[in-house]
Amino acid sequence: MPFLEEKPRFRGISLPPSGWVLTVLLVIYIFAGLIGHDPWRHDDAITIGIAHDIARNGNWLILQLGGRPYPDAPLYYWLAAAIGQAFSWLLPFHDAARMTSGIFTLLALEFILLAARELHGREHAAAAPLILAGSIGFLFHAHEAQPMLAALAAHAAAYWALALSPRRPLLATTVFGGALAFGFLANGLLPLFTLLPATLISLWLSENRKQHAVRLLAGFAIAAIPCTLWLVSVYFASPDYFAGFFQAEIAPIIRRVTPVTNGLRYLNLLLWYAWPALPLAGWALWSKRRLLRTVQLTLPALSFFVILAFLVFFVAMRSSIALLLLPPLVLLSVPGVSSLRRGAANAFDWFGMMTFTFFAIIAWIGWHAMVFGWPERLARQAVRLEPGFVGHFHALAFVLSLTGTAVWLWMIVTSPRSPMRGVMHWMAGLTLFWLLVASLWMPWFDYGKTYRGVAESLRNALPEKPDCVAAPRLPLSFLSSLDYFVGIQTVPQLNDEAKECSWLLVQGNARNLDALSQAGWRKVWEGNRPSDRQADDKFHLYMRERKATPPPNLSDLNTDSEEPDASRPPSAP
Repeated sequence: MPFLEEKPRFRGISLPPSGWVLTVLLVIYIFAGLIGHDPWRHDDAITIGIAHDIARNGNWLILQLGGRPYPDAPLYYWLAAAIGQAFSWLLPFHDAARMTSGIFTLLALEFILLAARELHGREHAAAAPLILAGSIGFLFHAHEAQPMLAALAAHAAAYWALALSPRRPLLATTVFGGALAFGFLANGLLPLFTLLPATLISLWLSENRKQHAVRLLAGFAIAAIPCTLWLVSVYFASPDYFAGFFQAEIAPIIRRVTPVTNGLRYLNLLLWYAWPALPLAGWALWSKRRLLRTVQLTLPALSFFVILAFLVFFVAMRSSIALLLLPPLVLLSVPGVSSLRRGAANAFDWFGMMTFTFFAIIAWIGWHAMVFGWPERLARQAVRLEPGFVGHFHALAFVLSLTGTAVWLWMIVTSPRSPMRGVMHWMAGLTLFWLLVASLWMPWFDYGKTYRGVAESLRNALPEKPDCVAAPRLPLSFLSSLDYFVGIQTVPQLNDEAKECSWLLVQGNARNLDALSQAGWRKVWEGNRPSDRQADDKFHLYMRERKATPPPNLSDLNTDSEEPDASRPPSAP
């Protein structure tokens, strides 16, 4: 049954949303929570550490993390270092560097809008950025220092170029070549491999395959120029680093995975990660099945399934990699918005409104407990999870959160009936919830996730100029935090120079404490973040009390871990 126009009592936004409304909503979504907290664990801390090393030491070509080579594609780190330096007068370096994610997120949303406009028409195109921004997995990565966001923007641009090619071939070829170059320089080979299916499918669907093939080859030639320049420069600067880069790129693809287990992990992730794009895409395939031979459905549908199959069979599941599945899935889901039955659309709309209104209430109650101590039981739970945390009232955060809540209530009361209302409310509700978390709860999260306190405590336990600190297999995010916060760079335990170090830093409990004692080491410090309660999460600093003859081989000490791979680490899901 078609949706009927209605005149609400109070005038609200129009649907589909106008350009300025969509822009304001997306800007709030992008920049809320992007600044105002320290580098956290995993990719956020690692990426900021590399960018900070570039800005401080000028290692623009040979990337380093905590004094160690880190072979990776450089584009995101270059931009993060440049933005971090440019705005260091206004923001801490990590906050300024993280703005790079905001830029690439904005580009991804703009390119997915253009791709949807080309495939599905201007009237339905606004649903694409709303669905992408409303995807829960995208929300998490869009607000951290995450190089995969650059590859996501490149993929969205490539889909736009492939759809645009018949109408404006020159612009499409240029955009496609730029997207390939951006993808490779941002994340290496994986973005290229996952773009090949869409490229071949677009060639198969083209009415003039010969001309389309020439345009695609021209795009690859355009991309080859900046990529080759970077690769040649790296090779002449450091052949070992060049070899390490390709080894790090190929290793995740040739590493043996169990397809059944890996496939189940991807599917389990997508159930929440790609909501609401996944059910809308499924409905679009069913309701528009007569159009399966058209480029509007076939290009995104086949691209999604082929990319998913490639990842299942060759790439171990990682949350950041799943971002590359979102552009084709979102483009496939756009027709599903307009074709939803009225009952299903209303149910989806009510589910979004009720869900995020409930979450908003919980966010306000939790903040009140942390700051004012009521409800008492909830306040005790907050302190139990993050021992030592003391909440404070911040007027600006309160005003922003109150304004966002008022706008949300106004929107759900005044929004006109439309097929777009469900995705609009979902994305707006998710934005409200994230705004409340970023404004009201951020001090609590930052207190428990940052390594700043641990790094400063370790710095105080060391002399002003220690000779060197050896370390067996520490998390790269912790190594990055040590270097970023207090300028401590450790020496890998398996390196020969580690035998001469007077200090040894270990995470977890050494399995053979007698070996440490007999080798002449005494524990002088231990530390951990307030939320890290497990013994394996604690860090221990040992000092050599006497010189051994010959110096002890630290690599022979039995610790809980081994030396980490110097190449790209797996990202935590």
